[in-house]
Amino acid sequence: MKRQFRKMHGLGNDFVIFDAREAPLEMDGATARALGDRQTGIGFDQLIVLDRSAVADLKMRIWNSDGGEVEACGNATRCVALIAGGRSRIETVAGILEGEAGEGEAEVDMGAPRFGWDEIPLAYPLDTAAMPTGWEELRDPTAINIGNPHVIFFVEDVDGIDLERLGPLIEQDPLFPERINVNVAAVEDGSIRLRVWERGAGLTRACGTGACATAVAAIRCKLVRSPVAVHLPGGTLTISWSPGGTIRMRGGATDVFTGEIDL
Repeated sequence: MKRQFRKMHGLGNDFVIFDAREAPLEMDGATARALGDRQTGIGFDQLIVLDRSAVADLKMRIWNSDGGEVEACGNATRCVALIAGGRSRIETVAGILEGEAGEGEAEVDMGAPRFGWDEIPLAYPLDTAAMPTGWEELRDPTAINIGNPHVIFFVEDVDGIDLERLGPLIEQDPLFPERINVNVAAVEDGSIRLRVWERGAGLTRACGTGACATAVAAIRCKLVRSPVAVHLPGGTLTISWSPGGTIRMRGGATDVFTGEIDL
C-alpha cells in the first residue's frame, strides 16, 4: 500500500506527516519505528498522522522514532498549523491546541502548564518547583507537564553537561513512571539557552514543549520576563506566559519535501 507523506521540520526537529483525513491510515508502534530508521526507513524525530476531528478542524497523533505514541509535540503542532493555514484548532491527546499560520512560521497556544506531582506524573509526592533529588551534577530540578512530562535543570554551562549520557539515565529513572523529557538550560542576558534529551527520540535540535516548560520554569523563578527567547541548537522560539494563563509559542515551520512510500 503506497501512501504519500510530507517531510517538515521545526528548527531542525523533523517530522514525517501522513494526511489520513481522506483515506484512513492505521498506524502502530512497529511501523512507526521502521519508518523512523534513518538508514532503512524515511527517518524522523516524530511521525504525525492527521485525521478528521469531531471537535476541532483536524486531529493529530504523534509517534516518536522509537515507536512510542506521545501526547504532544510543540514543533510538530506548528508544522500542522502551517498545513491547516490561517487560524486552526488541532485536537491532540493532550487537548485541543489553537494555531495561527504565518509566513514560514506559526504561533500555537499550547494550553496551561500543570505542576502537580501526580500530573507530571512522578512516582511519589515531591515539590515539583524544586525537587530534592539529582543525578550527578544535575540537581534540584523543576518538573512541569506541557501535555507531556518535562524536568528542567538550570546550569551555568549547557554545553558542559554530558546530556547524551545523563539524558537516558534520567528519562528512564523509576521516579518517572511515564519516562521524562530532560532539559538543561542557562539564562543569558534575559534569554534562555537550552538543550533537550527528548523522551523516545534522544538529543534533538529543538523541542517546542521543552522550550515552553523551561520558559515557564524560568518565569516562575523570576529569572526572565515574558515573552522570552529560547535559543536551541536548531534556532530560536519565542515563548509567552503569565501565571494562571496559557503558553504561546512562536517559531519557524518548514516544508522540506513530499514523497511516497510503500507501507
